[in-house]
Amino acid sequence: MTDSTRSRATDKRRRLTAAAARVLHEQGVERTTIADIAEAADVPAGNVYYYFKTKDDLVQAALGEHAANLTRLTDELDELPDPLDRLKALIDAWTARRDVAARYGCPTGTLAAELDKRANGGLDLEAAKVIRVLLAWVERQFRELDLPEPDGLALTLVAGYQGMSLLANALRDPGIMTREGARLTHWLDSLPASNP
Repeated sequence: MTDSTRSRATDKRRRLTAAAARVLHEQGVERTTIADIAEAADVPAGNVYYYFKTKDDLVQAALGEHAANLTRLTDELDELPDPLDRLKALIDAWTARRDVAARYGCPTGTLAAELDKRANGGLDLEAAKVIRVLLAWVERQFRELDLPEPDGLALTLVAGYQGMSLLANALRDPGIMTREGARLTHWLDSLPASNP
């Protein structure tokens, strides 16, 4: 295989993975076909099977894409010197995607809920891993702030995000993301200051 051929293959796989993450988020697992993902990736449907043998393989790849997006975001937020500012910037990132959340919900949260209802399990646990990565990152911020029960605080913040995403989607109201994001930011500001 030449470098050019390998590069084209890598590009197709990357496009399929990104398309899977987007289309599965927009349509859900059950309504999405491999042909839908191929079309969104601008890859012939027959070529998909060269990269992904089953639809579940594409779902797994989509979860990997969500994890990679989360890692990129948290790496960027880690550039901020203050953990409280990192948490506020996380909320800002969530609310910046309010229109997407109102239309489709949280990419990982909605996928996790849908996968949990499937008869053949396993992928729901993979979705949970992505959510655990977010929880661990948020907990680390609270730990750096030297606040008590950082795991509980992390759960409260991530649950707040999941709740506002769910309600914004159910009610098709992006304003919920804005209002609840402001409420979460106010909650962060109300927490006791960390010990020097």
